[in-house]
Amino acid sequence: MQKPPFLKKGDTVGVLALAWKVAFEDLEAAIAYMETEWELKVVLGESLKTSYNQYAATDEIRARDLQQMLDNPSIKAIFSARGGYGSARILDQINFDAFLENPKWLIGFSDITAVLCHAFCLGVESIHGVMPKLFLQEGGAHSLESLKDLLFGKPVSYQVPSHPMNRKGKAQGQLVGGNLALMVHLIGSRSEVNLSGKILFLEDVGEYHYALDRMMIQLKRTGQLAELAGLIVGHFSNLSDDPSIYGKTAYEIVEEAVAEYEYPRSYGFPVGHEPENWAMPVGRAMELTVLENHCTLVEEIIG
Repeated sequence: MQKPPFLKKGDTVGVLALAWKVAFEDLEAAIAYMETEWELKVVLGESLKTSYNQYAATDEIRARDLQQMLDNPSIKAIFSARGGYGSARILDQINFDAFLENPKWLIGFSDITAVLCHAFCLGVESIHGVMPKLFLQEGGAHSLESLKDLLFGKPVSYQVPSHPMNRKGKAQGQLVGGNLALMVHLIGSRSEVNLSGKILFLEDVGEYHYALDRMMIQLKRTGQLAELAGLIVGHFSNLSDDPSIYGKTAYEIVEEAVAEYEYPRSYGFPVGHEPENWAMPVGRAMELTVLENHCTLVEEIIG
């Protein structure tokens, strides 16, 4: 995997909208924060001030924004302002040659899982992390700090309390994942990630419990859940029905799909559609250790 250069004060970064539209006034504080607190220069995409139905802009404009920022060697990182839906629509329109010659950080989560997975398939690390629309949300200070730490080169070292559904053990492998619906959506495409030997993290929002089950069964039927090194289960937020209707909670649905496998599992990890959404380096070699009282996720020491 190629690791883009870490940021330093004075670097230029880009902000665009790869999916749904966003009110520019909702981004102004985050842009100012990056400029003053992180001391970065911020370039804005056309897609931040346009709209097309639910999208931030037409596919053509959103693709052009991304292409220009990928091709601009002065831009060291690209943030999607928000998620929603639509980033997968433009991936096949993008020429990634300049990006591969001059890799840079791609940052986002939710729908942007498609972009992060595509970057992984191209052999470049990216970051599953909080997006500018949510930078200054209440309760999200640690998430924002974790993103800054990752972007500026601080090694990842996370520790979280144990969860009753955890399975103890140790796993080593590349960290991949993101939104469950997007992981399933990418199956069979050029952006599908081979999960064999990987530490997979999953989260989702707004789904029905039966739909979560359907997606987990789809992943299982691909055979890839059997070949994971480890599993991290994050937030399943604002679900569209009560678990009593389906008869299982989101975590019980996930566990039922993987119960026969012996790899370690960490439930309740702070990643997903909640203020606690810690930055995750997609593609990086990591070590997951699940113990009785806590679990850790740290960068794997190579050599």
